[in-house]
Amino acid sequence: MVLADSIILSFGWRRRLLAFLAGAVGALAMAPFDLFPALVIPMVVAVWLIDGSSQATKGAGWRNAALLASSLAAARDGWWLGFGFFVAGLWWLGAAFLVEPEQFAWAMPFAIFGLPAVLALFMCLGFGLARLLWSAGPGRVMALAFGLGVSEWLRGVVATGFPWNALGMALGGNVVLAQPAALVGLYGLNVLAVLIFAAPACLADGFRGRRKPPGALAPAALGLLLLGLITGGGALRLAGASGDVVSGVRLRIMQPNLPQDEKFRADFKDQILDRYLSLSDRATSPTTSGVSDATHLIWPESAFPFILSRDAAALSRIGGFLGRGTVLITGAARMGETRRGLPGEFNTLYYNSIQALANGGEIVASYDKTHLVPFGEYLPFSALLESFGLRHFVHIPGGFEPGARRRLFEAPGLPPAAGLVCYEAIFPGETVPADPSGERPGLMLNVTNDGWFGLTTGPHQHFAQARLRAVEEGLPLVRAANTGLSAVVDGYGRVLHKLPLGSDGVIDSALPRPAPATFFAGDALTGPMALLLLCLFGALLWRREPR
Repeated sequence: MVLADSIILSFGWRRRLLAFLAGAVGALAMAPFDLFPALVIPMVVAVWLIDGSSQATKGAGWRNAALLASSLAAARDGWWLGFGFFVAGLWWLGAAFLVEPEQFAWAMPFAIFGLPAVLALFMCLGFGLARLLWSAGPGRVMALAFGLGVSEWLRGVVATGFPWNALGMALGGNVVLAQPAALVGLYGLNVLAVLIFAAPACLADGFRGRRKPPGALAPAALGLLLLGLITGGGALRLAGASGDVVSGVRLRIMQPNLPQDEKFRADFKDQILDRYLSLSDRATSPTTSGVSDATHLIWPESAFPFILSRDAAALSRIGGFLGRGTVLITGAARMGETRRGLPGEFNTLYYNSIQALANGGEIVASYDKTHLVPFGEYLPFSALLESFGLRHFVHIPGGFEPGARRRLFEAPGLPPAAGLVCYEAIFPGETVPADPSGERPGLMLNVTNDGWFGLTTGPHQHFAQARLRAVEEGLPLVRAANTGLSAVVDGYGRVLHKLPLGSDGVIDSALPRPAPATFFAGDALTGPMALLLLCLFGALLWRREPR
């Protein structure tokens, strides 16, 4: 097959450009495009690139130096493919550097190209691992699924993790195809996605004389069968989903769409609060009269350019607005207890929190974010980096402190909730805290501010990942976002209500009941590890003399 051979035999800048472009096309499988077949391009090209890197090792054994050399060559190709994938998928990060351009615009290229360059190292590792298990037949698809499955898992956990736009999101962005996440989670979807979308690469084998056409058709047919089983199983699970709601809970989510450059200016605080209260009392239909219809009013992350708990006037206004029977749940910066620093000095701690206010403005519940955003909420290696003039984005002295531990957020009248502040919603298996009593939360409560990223693809990707957590855990997701996308999602990942990006408004909704506890929620490790071991066994079983 001419196309396959041209990629296998390519070299130099042409090979690197092919890898980069293939990776970039793969980003179309991510939100908001969700063109999951687009992942076929980078996965098929990945197989052919590794085929090409193995040409020099024909007849080599496991310990032969040539095998190491070809693994390094495959890793190099993987870096270029990963670089293209992450540049095309994460370019929107640059928007955050234009919120305060006089301070941060100079660093924008480091976000647009530097972070993808680092993340591409994981793809590089995945290609290298796959090459060590490579074979001439269909087993090389399983080798690639193992290599990239391991590297994507590592990307989610190393150095606090960043599992954004994982390969499995090609399936996870579609509510039907996402249902296996209830068994194997995102890291299992990564493996399934590679198995499905890399399989067509074997079709070229029959046209190059290496295998007879019937044998070459088998991997693609099996990949298509796997996709069909996932589709049928997902549709069947959704068909049996319940639409039950929690009695006595009426939610109102307020999306203010406040420009980021105004949001944290203290001199705008009165106007900001006026806007929040006005929007929160907006009637959404002839049968609703405003906030008095809601038992729980929800505002987004870091809603105030001041410390809410220290502003008596704001608390009084909010308390008077709520009236009886309505609880406000809002994101807010919280000032913690002071601790002694150097002799004679005290440092004030700040937390990025979710707080609940009852009638009268009393703060009755609080949850502190535990998984902070590097460079956004705190500065790693701060002493060193501050000497180069770097600082974190938030205007908090010293940045935020992480909460002591993940714990349930318990607001009056609401089932216990897994609180998720912004970035915390992207980590599989970490969204629901372990409760000593064994109590399962009734929902996931996500407050976020994606206003840093404007009207780009980033907020859509963030929402897609948060929605997948609902499928994994079988828990409804209630999400309040400053600029969007605010939503109510049930425990099967079905979007019941949603406000578009870049708009203001309110959502009135009942609270869906949780789906039955999922296998993944009970054991987040077994499913993805079983798939990885299956791929490793298959790759070793098929491993014959390398190409």
